[in-house]
Amino acid sequence: MNTQEIQTLANQYVINTYGTRKLALVRGEGKYVWDAEGRRYLDFLAGISVVNLGHCHPKVTEAICNQAQQILHTSNLYYIESQVKLAELLSQHCFADKWFFSNSGAEANEAAIKIARRYWQQKEQPKPTIVTAHASFHGRTLTTISASGQPKLHDGFSPLMQGFKYADFNDLAALEKAITPDVGAILLEPVQGEGGVGIPDENYLTQVRQLCNDKNILMILDEIQTGLGRTGELFAHQHADITPDIMTLAKSLGNGVPIGAMGCTDEVSQGFSIGSHGSTFGGNPLCTAAALASVTALLDEKLVENAAGMGEYFKEELLTLADKHAIIKEVRGKGLMIGMDVTCTAAVIINAMFEKDIIVGPAGLHVVRFLPPLIIHKEDVDTVISALDDVLGAL
Repeated sequence: MNTQEIQTLANQYVINTYGTRKLALVRGEGKYVWDAEGRRYLDFLAGISVVNLGHCHPKVTEAICNQAQQILHTSNLYYIESQVKLAELLSQHCFADKWFFSNSGAEANEAAIKIARRYWQQKEQPKPTIVTAHASFHGRTLTTISASGQPKLHDGFSPLMQGFKYADFNDLAALEKAITPDVGAILLEPVQGEGGVGIPDENYLTQVRQLCNDKNILMILDEIQTGLGRTGELFAHQHADITPDIMTLAKSLGNGVPIGAMGCTDEVSQGFSIGSHGSTFGGNPLCTAAALASVTALLDEKLVENAAGMGEYFKEELLTLADKHAIIKEVRGKGLMIGMDVTCTAAVIINAMFEKDIIVGPAGLHVVRFLPPLIIHKEDVDTVISALDDVLGAL
């Protein structure tokens, strides 16, 4: 099928919650994707920070094929070998002692919210309220849009779920002011993704950790977009040399195969007990086999280190463009999670980059977001910078 034929069927049979789309992507390899007409694009969005290893990484593809020939699904009524191996591998590289696996980031955040509330309930200290940040994004379920501090996500879905407060991001005083006796947890993104690539001050997460200690509340970090190498550390909170009580992962965990995870300390894991939470498909043999191969390849190929180095180079080159083009207001980011704040709408630049066979994305109305696969090299950055220079010059 060509793009027009695919679009016609989509318009007829698919509920449109995503707006008009320019491309029908049908193939991917490494840092490139191809549309239905065979045109190749350099992908600097990576499925919104999902394919960190690049498209169709051979080790992940091999794991998927091998698992598909053995068993796809059993349910969690039985032990799953790849699931427990994945949990072990993740725990070896972070603070979390125990894991719950889901199908998505929103479900991982649901699990985090539920375990935090039930943890305090089990201790007979009910503290159900959770403080999150303005401009945050934690998912699209009713609970996770309620947790997200963006009014546009709430529109039309009232009544929202109770038990959430919002405070300005990167403002410790505002966060402290929001804490009342009913608050049991603070839920934050270490770097705000959908909110415009918001980077906190260097000591902010350290101060939040201390605040949680002082107030006897749990620290939950949503690492769904930042986790697994994106910011130049395996997990973004490691830049601050702290550990949360609960962390959520998804997006790049399966390098394109849907999977989410909620990890926590042994102490917090007591908030869940037999029958208190579950998922039919969560952590099934296929998705955990893919995730196990994905995390292993990420570590073996030293892609976290590459993200740190390429991120610094990319950011420096963008700052050079900012000196040349007044349309760029600010460049901010960590590793290969970078936002370029511009005076025009982001869509103008995104569409112009499409014409140059490069895919980038938005993070709000005026922020162009760059989330390339972690396998990119200097010449890929140079290609994007050259195209951006032409686009900004034309504007």
